[in-house]
Amino acid sequence: MRVITFGTFDLFHYGHLRLLERAKALGDHLIVGVSTDALNFEKKGRYPVYSQEERRAIVAAIRHVDETFYEESLEKKRDYILEHKADILVMGDDWKGKFDDLADICRVVYLPRTPSVSTTAIIEKIVKKQ
Repeated sequence: MRVITFGTFDLFHYGHLRLLERAKALGDHLIVGVSTDALNFEKKGRYPVYSQEERRAIVAAIRHVDETFYEESLEKKRDYILEHKADILVMGDDWKGKFDDLADICRVVYLPRTPSVSTTAIIEKIVKKQ
């Protein structure tokens, strides 16, 4: 089974690792779409701390990940799933329900987020210490 997931993966942390571990456990080939810098700016109004090249290299180095690509648009999830022949789409449960319309081409799984871990919280903690 081919599993696909997406994310920014900025300031790579334990929550990211757990998501990738749990996604890989659902199949035998894990494909990860790493959001481009432009997509992140469009989504969050800020650029990631690490560039898209750095973030993709970090994600690609994780042993659970078999393949990576750049996610350039949130609206192209269906295209990415079809292009990569994914059987299962895995997303964090903060997206619950948002991608249910893709159930006609793959199984959609929403995984619970790792409690008390987020890139935003890490950035806020760093800023407070300065």
